[in-house]
Amino acid sequence: MPTVNFIAFDGRRHAVDVPTGTTLMRAATDHGVPGIDGDCGGQCACATCHIYIDAPWNAVSGARTSQENEMLNFSAGLQDSSRLACQITMSDALDGIVVTLPEGQH
Repeated sequence: MPTVNFIAFDGRRHAVDVPTGTTLMRAATDHGVPGIDGDCGGQCACATCHIYIDAPWNAVSGARTSQENEMLNFSAGLQDSSRLACQITMSDALDGIVVTLPEGQH
């Protein structure tokens, strides 16, 4: 199973093994990772699963959709590496991905 490494704003690491096809939001909520709420259930209708993708993973995780951009515009701490975890589906290519949570989500 591929692993997602969530890094909380305070530096705590949460390594989570998840089946391929699982969104990063679902991986976080299913494993109690603090800072990822997923209030909309993964429908890209909120920004409570805002994450930052570490640079080496940007190309592999795909590009933001226009709907994702709209939701991220409501997020504090928007950066070029900002994504919504509900829009990234885990694959073997993403095994070991490192994502960091924004300060406002803790």
